[in-house]
Amino acid sequence: MKLLEELIVKDTLFMKPGKVAIETVDKPELIADDDVIIHIVRACVCGSDLWAYRGLDEVPEHSQNSGHEAIGIIESVGAAITTLVPGDFVIAPFTHGCGHCAACRAGFEGGCLNHDDNFSTGAQAEYMRYQHAEWSLIKIPGQPEDYSEEMLKSLLALADVMPTGYHAARVAHVSKGDTVVVVGDGAVGLCGVIAAQLRGAKRIIAMSRHEDRQKLAREFGATDIVAERGDEGVAKVMELTNGDGADAVLECVGTEQSVDTAMKVGRPGAMVGRVGVPHNSAMDLTPVFFKNTTIAGGPASVTTYDKAELLKAVLDGDIHPGKVFTQSFKLDDIDAAYQAMDQRKAIKSLIIVD
Repeated sequence: MKLLEELIVKDTLFMKPGKVAIETVDKPELIADDDVIIHIVRACVCGSDLWAYRGLDEVPEHSQNSGHEAIGIIESVGAAITTLVPGDFVIAPFTHGCGHCAACRAGFEGGCLNHDDNFSTGAQAEYMRYQHAEWSLIKIPGQPEDYSEEMLKSLLALADVMPTGYHAARVAHVSKGDTVVVVGDGAVGLCGVIAAQLRGAKRIIAMSRHEDRQKLAREFGATDIVAERGDEGVAKVMELTNGDGADAVLECVGTEQSVDTAMKVGRPGAMVGRVGVPHNSAMDLTPVFFKNTTIAGGPASVTTYDKAELLKAVLDGDIHPGKVFTQSFKLDDIDAAYQAMDQRKAIKSLIIVD
């Protein structure tokens, strides 16, 4: 019989706007045949977690928190799992595709047709129940102790922010020789810079007002920085592109202003990849119509991109998305991790669980 203390674990709960806290809860258990239980090694705070933390999304007080990015060790597997065994070291994507429906086969498992409960929660914890694990989890060679802390950070970035930045570049059809504008200098936007460079962009204009983020954007491949916002920012981009606008635009924030900017800085026929969770209530599509702008985007295809390209790129040292983690915290200090991001003292907060 397991000791009582082995059945009680730490988890992050949303207490109220401006506060999350660690509480002890029952250790998650397998429920469905395609579940796995993951012992979390590293987790983090996502920019999308801050919407509720800042009181901008309505979330019940004292409820399961929205944390959804992790790497860890498989502890147990459901009866239907054939691709994983206890002890496997894995990336836990925030999307849980099946791998064989029409959406997944097309590389859009964020809209998996077979899974209604397609998104992770509860990753800022010692253990999480990960649903629909047969295809969606990505095995990492070896064990955590085989990697440096810097490499663990980059592997963790593959759970969300790096594939999300890549998704913006993919759906915007960034191609060799393109001029690309990246709207947003958070972790996703910075990973969008990496993705644009991976796909061969010739010029990458990063829109950023913050010196630390500007420096990292340049390290990742940005050729130009635009610090201005709103109409001034649009004018600066148009000046840099001789009045033409960009071939592709990556919208990585989701606010009304960022979306408006993204729609204005592309040339006629440009493609806009939107991956910022939308928080603009309405959009006037008339200007977009007359510019023949294509708009695409949504939840990232994490498993598809990691398996096809991004995991190898990290393991080979070609990309270093883990550099977006600029502060580290223990799980017990989860609220401080949120505060650091809320106050822009950290680009992205790393949570060291084990």
